[in-house]
Amino acid sequence: MFVPFYLVSTLVLGFVSAKDQSPANNLIVEANSGTYRGLINGSAPLVREFLGIPFAKPPKDDLRWLPPQKLESNVSQVYDATRYPPSCAQYVSGVPTIWNTVTTEYIVAGPISEDCLALSVWTPAQAENLPVVMFITGGGFQTGGVEINYQLPYNWVQRTQAHIVVTINYRLNIFGFPNAPGLKSQNLGILDQRAALEWVRDNIEAFGGDPSRITLWGQSAGAASVDYNNFAFWDDPIVTGFFGQSGTALLPITSADTAQSNFSFVARNLGCDYHNDPTQELECMRGVAWEDIEAFVGGYADNGTMPALAFNPVPDDEIVFSDYEERYAQNKVSQRPAIFSTTLEEGNSLVEYSRSGVNETAAEELTLAAFLCPAAETSKLRTEAGLTTYRYQYAGDFDNVSPLPWMGPYHASDLPILFATHQDYTNGEGGSTPLEFAVSERMEDLLLSFMRDPETGPQQHGWAPYTSGQMLRFGAGGKVMQNVSVDSVDGACS
Repeated sequence: MFVPFYLVSTLVLGFVSAKDQSPANNLIVEANSGTYRGLINGSAPLVREFLGIPFAKPPKDDLRWLPPQKLESNVSQVYDATRYPPSCAQYVSGVPTIWNTVTTEYIVAGPISEDCLALSVWTPAQAENLPVVMFITGGGFQTGGVEINYQLPYNWVQRTQAHIVVTINYRLNIFGFPNAPGLKSQNLGILDQRAALEWVRDNIEAFGGDPSRITLWGQSAGAASVDYNNFAFWDDPIVTGFFGQSGTALLPITSADTAQSNFSFVARNLGCDYHNDPTQELECMRGVAWEDIEAFVGGYADNGTMPALAFNPVPDDEIVFSDYEERYAQNKVSQRPAIFSTTLEEGNSLVEYSRSGVNETAAEELTLAAFLCPAAETSKLRTEAGLTTYRYQYAGDFDNVSPLPWMGPYHASDLPILFATHQDYTNGEGGSTPLEFAVSERMEDLLLSFMRDPETGPQQHGWAPYTSGQMLRFGAGGKVMQNVSVDSVDGACS
């Protein structure tokens, strides 16, 4: 009999109030959906971790390529949440990139499985009515997950003791965005994110969180996901604020496979040649091992075979929209405040490279086209819609995060700064500098001010909204933070 990774037999345990003083006494939490056993972080003794909490049924067998199915609530069911959940099915490329050769802390660690719809919670040892941030990982909708070394928030929670962080898994590539002819719902990964957010709303109070103060935060593809949620669920966003770190709904990453041919191509190559019968095609593909599907799709990409295969969010005008300017004009966007950010040299980690450098022209063009200019356009549209928006640019260049001399403030380099994991790894010749710590803590504290009060909290700490004509820049020229004009940054998009 198959037993999901998180399931533990029902036990009779003594439950302890979250107000008890000993951290070790708070490791059994009874929430609406079940009872969870956590642990104390080994290097952060004031942080409780609940690492493997399922928020939906395992999306395998007959549930593969269906929207997430809700688990039955049962407080007598005890879950072992002392281990990270497996990351969702994905293929880690063997083609050399910055990520898998230089800064491997961005790559998922640990096992991979279809049984992956789970989240992790980091909460102070003593927590009550604290603001919550739910983080959606990036990875181009192809890779990612909870267990990524640079994206573990224990240092941050240990320092502040004032907030809760939740990080989630969601289905990726062909499993999350199949674009298959026989399916009604194609953007399963986004629906997974929504299911996780609903779980947080319904259960986070038991972990010491305030369900009326939830911020939805994501980076790169996770940031695009944040903005997708902003529009798809505009009339019931659940959250009080959005934070898109290097990404918006305008990120040019959606599927161009309008003929829905990619899925059928994979099916034919895996012995499921039922192109004229989408139902049979799906039934056959549900019987193929996920490892074989990932090996084919990933190997095809690594070999550089053309035409290329891509499984990305599908503009269906229900979850992902084809015209976001129109959605703004129709006021079909949530009214919640938002942060949108970029790094100074996003493209440096996303174009072909050698140890001596990158094509600077190609890197700059990618920075503008994929990140800065979509953020500028999003800010403009939000201003016209009367929505509160904050912007920042990360410009820090620290050797332990950017170990090659030309890397600079590349795409994702502000992740270890915000998560305070920069101090845990040394990729260059030295460790974190005093300036690096100062930038990290300042960025964290400003985000915390947004979590507490997304409308005016940042303004109380020197961060003016976009309509002021000002935005923040972090880490440039030896300075922790400075105000710069919007025109000095977004002017490159004119």
